Amino acid sequence: MEPGYIGKIRTRNRILKMGATPGFLPYEDGYVQQKIIDLYEAIAKGGAGMVTINASPIGGLPGRGFEMDDDKYIPRLTELANAIRKHDCPAFSQMFHIGPWLPNPYTVSASSLPREEIPFVGFAIDRELTIADIKAIIKKFGDVAERLKKCGFQGIELNAGCSHLLSTFLSRFWNRRQDEYGAGSMENRARIVTEIIQEIKKRNGADYPVVVLFNAAEPGLKNGITAAEGQELARLFEKGGADAINVRVEFYVHRDSTGRNDSTHFPDMAMYPEAPAYAKGVVDTEHHGAYGWVPLAAGIKKVVKIPVIVSGRMDMESGEKLIKQGSIDFVNFNRRLLADHDLPNKISEGRLEDIAPCTGCMTCFNENELGNPVKCRINAALMKEKEYEIKPAAKKKKVLVVGGGPAGMEAARVAALRGHQVTLMEREPMLGGAMNLAAVVKGTEREDLLALIDYLKTQITKNGVDIRLGKEVDKAAVQELKPDVVIIAAGGDHDIPNIPGIDNKKVLTSKALHHQLKTYLKLTGARLMTKLVTKYLPVGKNVVVVGGNIQGCQTAEFLTRRGRKVTILETGPEIGEGLLVNLVKPQLIEWLYQKKVAMLPGVKIDKITSEGVAFTDKEGKQQTTAADTVLTALPLKPNTALFDSLKGAVPEVYNIGDSKQPGLIVDAVADGSCIARQI
Repeated sequence: MEPGYIGKIRTRNRILKMGATPGFLPYEDGYVQQKIIDLYEAIAKGGAGMVTINASPIGGLPGRGFEMDDDKYIPRLTELANAIRKHDCPAFSQMFHIGPWLPNPYTVSASSLPREEIPFVGFAIDRELTIADIKAIIKKFGDVAERLKKCGFQGIELNAGCSHLLSTFLSRFWNRRQDEYGAGSMENRARIVTEIIQEIKKRNGADYPVVVLFNAAEPGLKNGITAAEGQELARLFEKGGADAINVRVEFYVHRDSTGRNDSTHFPDMAMYPEAPAYAKGVVDTEHHGAYGWVPLAAGIKKVVKIPVIVSGRMDMESGEKLIKQGSIDFVNFNRRLLADHDLPNKISEGRLEDIAPCTGCMTCFNENELGNPVKCRINAALMKEKEYEIKPAAKKKKVLVVGGGPAGMEAARVAALRGHQVTLMEREPMLGGAMNLAAVVKGTEREDLLALIDYLKTQITKNGVDIRLGKEVDKAAVQELKPDVVIIAAGGDHDIPNIPGIDNKKVLTSKALHHQLKTYLKLTGARLMTKLVTKYLPVGKNVVVVGGNIQGCQTAEFLTRRGRKVTILETGPEIGEGLLVNLVKPQLIEWLYQKKVAMLPGVKIDKITSEGVAFTDKEGKQQTTAADTVLTALPLKPNTALFDSLKGAVPEVYNIGDSKQPGLIVDAVADGSCIARQI
């Protein structure tokens, strides 16, 4: 929480919000929308040391961001800068050029690569920039930076990372040039970045700070940036006038199962489900992403005098430790500040238990990549900061929430904050609902669902919710309490398929498995259970999982990690429905493929026998796969019985979460938050 400096700009603490887009709204002819202003103002008000806004790419596409390339945009950009700065928070803006990411005929790069060498599906690098092109782009960066200073932005983050245009000059893989911007020397490779820095300072003054974000290494890419080259590039950026270095690592992923390669700058995803061999010794592979890029940042810190910022799955404890020991100077929180805009203030006030945890689910990134406004698993108010501002209820009501899962706890939390008298009844002896079971399956290494349960439990307790555990709720119980409002968040019903042999003793339905695990959870609690279940897993060595959606795939991951041979049978056309399509799904499917999990979509399951499962594959061929255990892992079904029984029996009744329409945790929390704001 100590102040720091980026150039001559003082930050009030070492927690920075660097540039990352909050998703693509229906843009208003390139103008900054009010929702964007509200978001960044909320983060600044929440105590961030500095806030850097996302930028529309230089040479970008209209409609995919707000624009900065014309003076007509100055008034709205000025409103955005002022909204950040009025909270004693410095306002920076990111600038970048997406280059190879542009569609034809706009695609440009340092070099034009042979199509068979391009590591991404969809890239079409047909044109290598000429010297005149490069000079024009440098001038364009200067033009926009000058305009941003007029708007009140106090510095620039120059994005030379990912596989955007500037990074293609820095990497020997992308850069095949032979001129002064070519791969012949480190100085040549860094030249376009250093000339942009100098152009910005020529326009805005020598003291106008520029942060350079770049890939300090490119693991998994032949002739990609090495750690030693990353250090040398950082030295050249400092020599060229950079005021700070924001260290990122671009991690290249090779997939055999789909033939589709990819890259990520999220260390938790680079290590998911496990770190590949080529990552070891380059990045930190021991903490499931928490310290992923730190070795590169610490190495750069040793060779430059300007501040070093590290990005990628950092948390409060790791950030504090690394700053104290001098490995870095600042921590960049993006996802954590989306989950809780007030995180820095809560740290400074000693309210760590009140911080809404980012569990690394990647929903925000997935929505962004799909061209949507970002959503957050725990923060339903994200991108609705003004609309979802907590306001006292016009009339205080007696509210009964049935169910202590994510939908019920969020509904209870928001309703209590608004002044309602809230009672929450849960039939199990613990809060969390199905998240407790999901935590056992997922573990706590990458997605800590138990932290989510702890947070919601703490909040409803602190806000005076009357929590009654071990209480089954029916119509009579509701009528006895005489509530004004009933919110039913009782969870969905299990789908037990109608397959001949489903009652075979080797079959363990999701309902039966959940019942077993709940029995153990009552005795051990979820944290201990996640450890014990590895040793005491009630399934055989050969397991057939019936269902290949998110439930089946994550069950297969859980079993494979514990030494089981797994086959997934899915009646639908695709494996992995429900998994986030960006990074999460392809990463998990590839890992299952590499672990030799048989994944068979489009099958018809004929019967379950003492030998295994007989099925007809998508080609119409009848097969049998041996199984010691058959597990059903199918999506839940709506559970409307209590809701239907209460219609007309209480003044207001609502069905939310999985009991209304089964979905993901983000959907359940959104449901609970929305309905509690309406009552």
